[in-house]
Amino acid sequence: MLTESTTLLVVGGGPGGYIAAIRAAQLGIPTVLVEGEFLGGTCLNVGCIPSKALIHVADEFEKARHFAGDSVLGIKVQSPSLDIAKAVDWKDGVVTKLTGGVAALLKKNGARVVKGWARIVDGKTVEVQPADGGDPWRISCDHLLLAAGSVSTPLPNLPFGGNVISSTEALSPAKLPQRLVVVGAGYIGLELGIVYCKLGVEVVVVEMQSRVLPAYDEELTRPVAASLRQLGIEVHLGCTVRGLNAAGNAVRIRNLAGEERELPADRVLVAIGRQPRTTGWGLEALGLAMEGRAVRVDAECRTSMRNVWAIGDLTGEPMLAHRAMAQGEMVAEIIAGKKRQFVPAAIPAVCYTDPEVVVVGLAPQEAEQAGLDCIHALFPFAANGRALTLESSSGFVRVVARRDNHLIIGWQAVGRGVAELATAFSQSVEMGACLEDIAGTIHAHPTLGEAVQEVALRALGHALHV
Repeated sequence: MLTESTTLLVVGGGPGGYIAAIRAAQLGIPTVLVEGEFLGGTCLNVGCIPSKALIHVADEFEKARHFAGDSVLGIKVQSPSLDIAKAVDWKDGVVTKLTGGVAALLKKNGARVVKGWARIVDGKTVEVQPADGGDPWRISCDHLLLAAGSVSTPLPNLPFGGNVISSTEALSPAKLPQRLVVVGAGYIGLELGIVYCKLGVEVVVVEMQSRVLPAYDEELTRPVAASLRQLGIEVHLGCTVRGLNAAGNAVRIRNLAGEERELPADRVLVAIGRQPRTTGWGLEALGLAMEGRAVRVDAECRTSMRNVWAIGDLTGEPMLAHRAMAQGEMVAEIIAGKKRQFVPAAIPAVCYTDPEVVVVGLAPQEAEQAGLDCIHALFPFAANGRALTLESSSGFVRVVARRDNHLIIGWQAVGRGVAELATAFSQSVEMGACLEDIAGTIHAHPTLGEAVQEVALRALGHALHV
C-alpha cells in the first residue's frame, strides 16, 4: 500500500478542520486535510448556513402573506405563492458559493485537500479510501488533528428513515408536508419548525421538558413561546414520544399524567440534539481518554495521546462552529511553536428563532449559582425607537455585572435582529468592560444597539428611556 507523509494531517473539513489547515499552511506547516463529503462540514452544508437561508425565505414569504391581508403599513400584494424547489435551489447556491470559497482558500494558502474517507490506523497513520472508489493509501504524520464533527441524535423508538427525518433532510424538502411534527424544542427544532410554519405547513412541537428552549432561562424564552402561539404552532410540553402509530401516519405521545394521544403527521422531524461522531472511522484504535461520548482535551486541545489533537463538536459542548474555528486556529499556532490556550472569557450562542435569542457569558441564575454577588438589569425593546419602526417591540436586552466592581460577566437578548448584537456582547466580556464603559459609549440613534447602552445605564441606576 502506498504511503505519503506530512507534518499535520487534519481529519474533517468542517469549520474547525479547514480553519486549522488554512492557518497551519499560512505558518509554513506541510498540511493535508482529508474530507469524505463536502468542505465546510455540517455547518456550511447541512446546518448553520442552509438553515439561515431557509429562515430568510420563510421570513420573506410570511411578509408577503402578511401584506396580502390588512397591513397597517398600507402595503397590498395579491395571493403570494411559493416555489419550494426554486427556494431550495437558491439555498443550495449560497452553500455552493461558500464551500467553493473554502476550497479556494485552502488551495491559495497551500493546504492539500484529499477527498476521501479516513480510517485511523494509529496516532501517526491514517488510511484513506478515495471518495471516487480508487485504491486506498496511507498518510503518515507528525501531528494528527481530529475534527470529525457530530451527527444528529436518533430516538430508539423513532429511527430515521422514510418520513422520519433529521435536520439534514428538513433543509432540502422536495415538497412541503401538510403536517409536520417536530420532536424536540431546542434551537434546531424550533428554528426549522418556525420555518415550515411560515411556509404554510401545520406544525406541532413535542418537548419532554416543561418549556421550550430548556437550555435557556425562562425569562429569555418567554417571548419565543409567545411567538409560537401567535404563529399558530401547537406545543406539547412535558411529553415523551412513544413512536409512530401502526399506520405510520401519526406520532404517539404520552404526558406526565400517563395519558396518550396521537398527533397526525405527514413528516416527523427528530431534533433532540447532536452527538460527537466517534464511530465508523477507527477512533477507538487510539484508546483516547473520553468524557462520555466526547474526546477529552485540555486547554490546548491536546488529547491523551501525544501529538494527537481534537477540536470542535468531537470534543463535546458547546457544539458551535465558531468555537471549532477558534480551536482550529489555536492548534495550528501551537504546532507552529506559538504559545496559546483556549480560555475564552465567553463563547456567544445564537438561536435564530423568531424572535432571535443571544446568550454570552452568565445569566443571573448562573452567576448566583457560581457564588457571585451580581446586579442585573433589563431594557425592553418596547422603549426602543428602532424596534418600533421595525414592528418588533417584544423582547429585551439584559446585562449581568459584578456588584463590587461592575465588571460585566454576561449578556442576554431576545428580539428581532439581536443576533447582530452578539459581537458587541462578546467583545465587552472578553475585554473586561464594566457597566460604566458601556454606559459612557455613545451609541448611534436610532438602532437596536441603543438598548445595550440603556441597559447598562439602568444597571447603574439612572436609566434615561424607561
